[in-house]
Amino acid sequence: MGRDELRQMLERLRRERPLVHNITNYVVMNFTANTLLAMGASPVMAHALDEVEEMVSLARALVLNIGTLSGEWIEAMLRAGKRANALGIPVVLDPVGSGATRLRTEASRRLCKELSLSVVRGNPSEILSFEDVASRTQGVDTAHAVDQASRAAQTLARRTGSVVAVTGEVDMITDGDRRILCRNGHPLLGRVTGTGCAATAAIAAFAGISDEPIQAAAAGLAFFGLGGEIAASRTKSTGSFMISLIDALYEIGPEDLQERARLEDGSFDGQ
Repeated sequence: MGRDELRQMLERLRRERPLVHNITNYVVMNFTANTLLAMGASPVMAHALDEVEEMVSLARALVLNIGTLSGEWIEAMLRAGKRANALGIPVVLDPVGSGATRLRTEASRRLCKELSLSVVRGNPSEILSFEDVASRTQGVDTAHAVDQASRAAQTLARRTGSVVAVTGEVDMITDGDRRILCRNGHPLLGRVTGTGCAATAAIAAFAGISDEPIQAAAAGLAFFGLGGEIAASRTKSTGSFMISLIDALYEIGPEDLQERARLEDGSFDGQ
């Protein structure tokens, strides 16, 4: 992925301010909305059955996040997702805690089966849960490394036609054939709740202005990871880091992303 493309994508995002419809969890709604606003997108949080189809029709991208799941929310996600599919609006799934309980695991697999997903973004344990019934998470945290989920991500991408992004110390993004590594980020991102969910929203914002889901996923993770690096250079404590992260996402310019993104393109054959 060329550096000029990264700069142009962020320029376009800031110019067009895509509306991102989030059906997401209670824990992260405020943080996710502020992340999208800081990066230049426009957020809306709407999960009521009576309005999700109408709301997603106005959006450029849809995020489905199962972090605080219920039966009604699953139905809302399916309704919104099917409407988005009919309109050609990209759908990004965050299978929070899939593998921890049967409800989450079955919901993730159902959404993946019944909807056409542009991107699935999860930690290694969550991605493994799509293929391995024995996979277990530590609540919503991962019990596995990115390398352990690499083949599962490739299989999931090929089976569904979705781009799969596995996030960890080094993020891995694949469409089943192509493989991109993202080395942007900082360990403090793992010490603040909601950063994974916010990274998913960042991917969706880029998906709203790009026809290439793999590029949107790579740009979103590089952008968000760079924000983590900048924030960590300013503070070493988690509370101030969270605020500094929002500031950094607001301050990153197209040239910053162009120069400081650490993306490596490759294939599974060279793994």
